[in-house]
Amino acid sequence: LVIVHDAIGVNMIDTYVRKGLYPVDLPSGLGGEAAGIITAVGGDVAALEPGMRVAYVTPPPFDAYSEARVVDARWVVPLPAELDSATAAAVLLKGLTSWFLLHRSYRVAVGDWLLIYAAAGGVGSLLVQWAVQLGARVIGVVGSESKREIAAAHGCHHVLLASDDVVGRVRALTDGAGVAAVYDSVGRDTFMASLDCLAPHGVMVSYGNASGPVEPVAPLELMRRGSLFLTRPSLYDFINDRGLLETGARELFAMVLAGTLRVDINQRFALKDAADAHRALESRQTTGATVLEP
Repeated sequence: LVIVHDAIGVNMIDTYVRKGLYPVDLPSGLGGEAAGIITAVGGDVAALEPGMRVAYVTPPPFDAYSEARVVDARWVVPLPAELDSATAAAVLLKGLTSWFLLHRSYRVAVGDWLLIYAAAGGVGSLLVQWAVQLGARVIGVVGSESKREIAAAHGCHHVLLASDDVVGRVRALTDGAGVAAVYDSVGRDTFMASLDCLAPHGVMVSYGNASGPVEPVAPLELMRRGSLFLTRPSLYDFINDRGLLETGARELFAMVLAGTLRVDINQRFALKDAADAHRALESRQTTGATVLEP
């Protein structure tokens, strides 16, 4: 397919690729998420045709930071008429990430205590809203007082600052029990504290590297804290089947259109200013979603 972009999603994974944390074959572009209009279709493509509004999220090779792109049809989903392109580009990768984190990495049950880092960020804000809808009790962690208000508005039952004694506060809020799962997108700086927040048999979901990659950890550390489980998932392993991609996108779009998930596009940059978008993201100056506009 050839897709002319209306809006391009900006995600932390883009910064990891740029810095070489996630190696890709060079030369390479950046960005794996965008929305736009199909202008040409290959001969073996069914169910997608020129003029359709679509969005996609792709694994490497990346090249979404562009005005138009050739995309493998297996990663492309049609957009509902009511969903604008900017919202689609802002929510598809982050929303599908929230979907698999809550339904696959750890299957959230009603009443579960969860700890969610970066609770005012792009993925975090969606993760909080969705977890609350599933009946979880959510403790969010943010980096500033202003972000505390945002996280609370998205449904966090309690919001901690990263500078707090997170382990102590979590233990107090859960009457000493700890949480069923931790969703940690920060990485190196928070990993061990996250383990210390878990209840016995709890699940540590390490899905980001904002502070750098996690150092190697001995499996005995999991045993000592109550026979914990550790997973380091990637979105693409959960949407590599076309049926799973369609299921996740359908559930996500339905929740957005119903107003159950609010998508806050709080930063918009021109495509030519993509470097400024990365600087803002890496310095933790952003909240909600960021998009580039060609």
